[in-house]
Amino acid sequence: MNPITDPWFYAAAIPAVIVIGLSKGGFGGTLAMLGVPMMALVVSPIQAAGILLPILIVMDVVALIAYRGKADRKSLIILLPAAILGIGVGWATAAYVSDAFVTLLVGVLSLLFVADYLRKRNASKAPADHDWRKGTVWGAIAGFTSFVSHTGGPPFQIYTVPLRMTPVLFAGTAVVFFAIVNAIKLIPYFLLGQFDTTNLTTSLLLLPLAPLATLTGVYLVRVINQDLFYRLIYVLMTVIGVKLVYDGLAGNLI
Repeated sequence: MNPITDPWFYAAAIPAVIVIGLSKGGFGGTLAMLGVPMMALVVSPIQAAGILLPILIVMDVVALIAYRGKADRKSLIILLPAAILGIGVGWATAAYVSDAFVTLLVGVLSLLFVADYLRKRNASKAPADHDWRKGTVWGAIAGFTSFVSHTGGPPFQIYTVPLRMTPVLFAGTAVVFFAIVNAIKLIPYFLLGQFDTTNLTTSLLLLPLAPLATLTGVYLVRVINQDLFYRLIYVLMTVIGVKLVYDGLAGNLI
């Protein structure tokens, strides 16, 4: 059992795990999407995903305990069946779909969502109603992009942010959704050979950071103002959307 020993890897991986943990705790929304790109500076994206998934599972368990009973059941009923279908499509097409194309697609969708918010920002901020058709589309896209490139956050938020839930309910819904999605992803990831001994022992070394970062995110969500919370979500979606578009264009042009 030989973990990665390169100090540059840990210089990228430790901040990545902390950022993901804050997001898993409900703070920062799509912030978790920065984890794989940060680690991909020093290892391949595939290896980064393999190292992170066991850590994500531990974070999910901590977050589920912290947010027990705090989730919007109707959102989950609408989104999860579609997400499972999306994971299946991602698994079936893994050999044919370019990660760079999916990255570009998610980035463009994120920016379009923010642009639509800015266009309507002076309109009523009344919560949107649930919509089975929209939920099925965005749930499937979230499952697919989560499997292919760990970028399920924006599609999930495109459906849930307009519902204007309280920060705690929003975070709890995201926690349950992605805990189930990540648990389902364990099977195809294992079959694709992403859990070798090097990756697993490296995950074990990074694991102590997981509960601390996650609980810090839980605390921040409970004390933040609701309007500030959603403004932060839109700012982060803009920043990450720009980065995903850049990464997707760069990957498609290489």
